[in-house]
Amino acid sequence: MALTDAKVKSIKAAATPQKLFDGGGLFLLVQPTGSKLWRLAYRFDHKQRTAAFGIYPDVSLATARSLREEVKKTLRAGRDPAAASKVVKTAAMTFRAVAAEWEQRKMIAEGRSASTLHRTRWLLGMLNAGIGDRPISEIEPSELLYVLHKVEAGGRYESVARLRAVASQIFRYGIASDYCKRDPAVDLRGALTAGKSVSHPAVTDPDEVGKLMRGLDGAQPILVRLALKLLALTCVRPGELLSAEWDEIAGNVWDIPEHKMKMGRPHRVPLCRQALVVLEELRAINGSRKHVFASSVKPTQSFSTNRMNVALKKVGFGGDRHVAHGFRSTFSTMANESGKWSSDAIEMSLAHLTPGVRGIYNRAKYWEERVPLMQWYADHLDELRGRTT
Repeated sequence: MALTDAKVKSIKAAATPQKLFDGGGLFLLVQPTGSKLWRLAYRFDHKQRTAAFGIYPDVSLATARSLREEVKKTLRAGRDPAAASKVVKTAAMTFRAVAAEWEQRKMIAEGRSASTLHRTRWLLGMLNAGIGDRPISEIEPSELLYVLHKVEAGGRYESVARLRAVASQIFRYGIASDYCKRDPAVDLRGALTAGKSVSHPAVTDPDEVGKLMRGLDGAQPILVRLALKLLALTCVRPGELLSAEWDEIAGNVWDIPEHKMKMGRPHRVPLCRQALVVLEELRAINGSRKHVFASSVKPTQSFSTNRMNVALKKVGFGGDRHVAHGFRSTFSTMANESGKWSSDAIEMSLAHLTPGVRGIYNRAKYWEERVPLMQWYADHLDELRGRTT
């Protein structure tokens, strides 16, 4: 039975892929993720083949049927539809459709974290609002630049850089898939305002650090309190902490995969005794779940960084004094001022990259120094917490 618009629109995802046939070899492939992909099965040169027509609703039922007829005409003419289908496919693929396919194959299929997917979809929303409905093969650098300039006008320079990077990944995927011939994002290098590094509010005075650590003991709710304590003891970025999964932690080492790191490199964190105690408390709460900071409302997601900043404000350390990201500055200042540790080991602990071969060498070389460094820092925080003057 032929498909209808109502049927295509209403079909829901199932645990396994579903095929809804329209006739003449055309079918809708409904993935468990909810993606609806148009496909055409046909034979040429005694071989079974499949053509891809894009994603619904970017490619409507009527458009998919029209594309089916184009392929049929090519077959009747005795020509190979594979080459023709590339032309048809390219014409049908909007930036939005290619972005959705890229997300499915490169983000979801590769197991990116919920926080990474959330951030990527937020960026895709801004890109799609400007160029989503344009054929990807026709997008010019000036069109993409217009979208980025709108974001840049609000002073969100880091978001602009991420937008251009994500757009470039989608265009490169489009080139590899024969949806387009070039990446216009490359042409925008030097055309955007370089963002200035942001100085996150952080306490660095020893007495203030002691007050902060005592304040954390009363932070609420408990999951946020434990997150703040672990953040102080590991010096990772808040987003990296909140995306932590139990299978990344083995013994006294936490291995963070590259796709969760800001710099796109894997990062190994030595866990001090105090951090292991916090993790034991967390296991009692979320040990049966995949994510260390899984929300009680949505077990597959963690809470936001903002909740940690709210908790800090409630214990007397508002945004003008200290924020969640500020724990990294606290660590850097106190470790450097102690004179006990090399600057390279401190930078490696913060996952700051040294370019070139030296950076690769340093990541291995300074592990033996980083382990006692993190234990010293945790003990120092305990000492400051115990001060009453």
